[in-house]
Amino acid sequence: MTDEFDVLTPFRPATPGRPLTGLTVLAVEDSRFASEAMRLLCLRSGARIRRADCLASAQRHLRVYRPTVAIIDLGLPDGSGETLIEELAQAKPRVPVILATSGDDNAEQRALDAGADGFLSKPLASLAEFQQAILGHLADQAQAAGPRALPGEVVTPDPFAFRDDMVQAAEILAEHQDGRRMRYLAQFLTGVARAARDMPLEHAATRLDERTRAGLTAEQTVMQIASLVDARINATGPV
Repeated sequence: MTDEFDVLTPFRPATPGRPLTGLTVLAVEDSRFASEAMRLLCLRSGARIRRADCLASAQRHLRVYRPTVAIIDLGLPDGSGETLIEELAQAKPRVPVILATSGDDNAEQRALDAGADGFLSKPLASLAEFQQAILGHLADQAQAAGPRALPGEVVTPDPFAFRDDMVQAAEILAEHQDGRRMRYLAQFLTGVARAARDMPLEHAATRLDERTRAGLTAEQTVMQIASLVDARINATGPV
C-alpha cells in the first residue's frame, strides 16, 4: 500500500469561492476512482489533500502531521475504517472534522456510533455537498467571512482511475478467494460501481456481498464479476 501527497497549495485565507482554502484533508480511501473525485473536489474548494489507501498508510501520515479533515472509507484492505474513526475521535487534540464515506448507505449509523461527525454517501460528486459536509462541522472562525454561493458543479473523475480499480479487483480475484477477501472485494466493487454509475457491476457486487455475508457459496457470482471486471479493463473507461 502507498502514501500519496497531492495538491499542496500554499496557505491562503479562505474565500467564498474557495471556502476550504488553508485546510488539509486526509483521504483514507482504497479506490482510485473515489480518490480522484475527492482530489477534484478539494482542488475546486481550495483544500490540500493527501491520500492513504489503507489503515497502515493512514497511520504513517498521522505520525507526521495532523489534518484538519479526515475522510475515511469504512471498508479498507487491512481493516475497518471504524477503527481509525474511533481512534481519531478519542485523540487529544482531536482532528477537527472526521467524516466517514461508503457505498453502503446502511453504514452511516455505524460510522456515527464510532465517532464520525458526518457521513458522505458514494458517489462523491457534488461540490456543494462536499463543501457543506466539511464547513458544517468547522468553527465559525475557520470559515470565510461573508455569504457563500452554493456551487452547482459536479466533478467527473478520469475514467482511467476506474480502470485502475478494475485492475486491483482482478488482482484480488486471482488470489485465494477466502470469505474475508470476497467480502472486501464485494464492498470495494459496490462503492466503485456506484461512483462510476455502473449498474451491472454494482448489482453483481451486491449479490456477492449478500451471499458471502450469509455464508453461501458464490462461485457463479464470482465468475460473473470476473467477466465484468475483465471487460472493463479492456475498455477505455466505464461501460
